[in-house]
Amino acid sequence: MASSSLADRIDALLPQTQCEQCGFHGCRPYAEAIARGEAQINQCPPGGAAGIRKLAELLGCEPLPLNPDNGVEKPRMLARIVEADCIGCTKCIQVCPVDAIVGGAKLMHSVIEDDCTGCELCVPACPVDCIALEPMPLEQVDDPACADRGRAHFQRREARLAREHARHDAELAARKAQLGAAVSDNPVLAALARAKARQQEPKP
Repeated sequence: MASSSLADRIDALLPQTQCEQCGFHGCRPYAEAIARGEAQINQCPPGGAAGIRKLAELLGCEPLPLNPDNGVEKPRMLARIVEADCIGCTKCIQVCPVDAIVGGAKLMHSVIEDDCTGCELCVPACPVDCIALEPMPLEQVDDPACADRGRAHFQRREARLAREHARHDAELAARKAQLGAAVSDNPVLAALARAKARQQEPKP
């Protein structure tokens, strides 16, 4: 069985919370690590004992108890923002791995319940403790379509962040090139740049 195919099948059994409790940046990297033999099957608290059994059956190995270093099994929860207390800092938006929180700077935020995976990453990020957790409906917990949606939203967000990072790097490189050209054309700026470079050299 090819490693990529095995990773796909493992990923299909994971809850797609993207909570990082497994120690990896999302469910897919964890699935790939399992496929490579670099991670154990018992590192996913949201999947719990049932998820471990499914992984063990797929891989033909014995189930293991959930590793307490990764957390404890508990009911999945949905995040809800107490809107009256929200200060619009956007920190919860920045950490949500599936873009399930909407809002703008200094404006009230809200959670899209159907898209929330229950990762709980927004809770410690909130500086005013305005995020409450409520039980996730069982039909949402057990619905494969919800897991598929969480996977798709995570992949889309990762792709968007990668594009933004690449664009930022390109803009920074362009500004440095422009500055370098300006310095080379101006003897005063060139002398200042050399002096600054000497100041930044390590002392003997």
